[in-house]
Amino acid sequence: MLTYIKWTFRIVLWTSLFALAHYTLPQHDVVRVVNTYQERQDLGDWTRIFWAQPDDQSANLQNRDVQFIQTVRKKTWLLGFYQTGGEEPMVFRNEDTGWSWPFYFKFDTANLQTEADDLRSVKENPEWAVMTHYGWRNELWSVFPNAVAIRPVESADVTVIPWFNIFFFVFLAVALAFARAAWRQFRERMVDPAVEDASESWDEMSERVNERRGRFRRWLDTWRSKK
Repeated sequence: MLTYIKWTFRIVLWTSLFALAHYTLPQHDVVRVVNTYQERQDLGDWTRIFWAQPDDQSANLQNRDVQFIQTVRKKTWLLGFYQTGGEEPMVFRNEDTGWSWPFYFKFDTANLQTEADDLRSVKENPEWAVMTHYGWRNELWSVFPNAVAIRPVESADVTVIPWFNIFFFVFLAVALAFARAAWRQFRERMVDPAVEDASESWDEMSERVNERRGRFRRWLDTWRSKK
């Protein structure tokens, strides 16, 4: 039973960490901008967590105007490394992140909307761009990824290498390896000797208790023999 609890805890922990990283880390899509618009969104339910934190003046508002970028993107797999050849619609929201989480420090919503307007094109004469964003798209809950940056590219066959994500995971692996090595040294120098000393002290105490218990029994035996 304890083994199942441990594995359940590990699965839930690693799944949560993976979901957090997948939502927060930047992703890159090759897109064709179709349209841009502004729409008022209701933010009164629990889905508010998927929207950027507003400024102090609008923090308590139940709805606000949000800018959107409508695109057609190239389908990819393996976190965008390979294109499958198909296309699908994708709508991005365009909100400032400010100084809050996730820490993209985005303050140029108006500039990004202008750049997206300038890249609008039709299917017969497409202009492709790389959209950097974070977040998820969910039609059921009306959740949209947040666009962070956009840049034009010559064709839709461009390969985007997520250097930041690569460096992040390399740094994370090095940090975990260093933390593990530091913990092993700390355990060997501090924890294991303390546990060993505690075990020896317990054994000595047990021996003394057993010895005193034996003396007490022998004393009782002396009175029994007299009777």
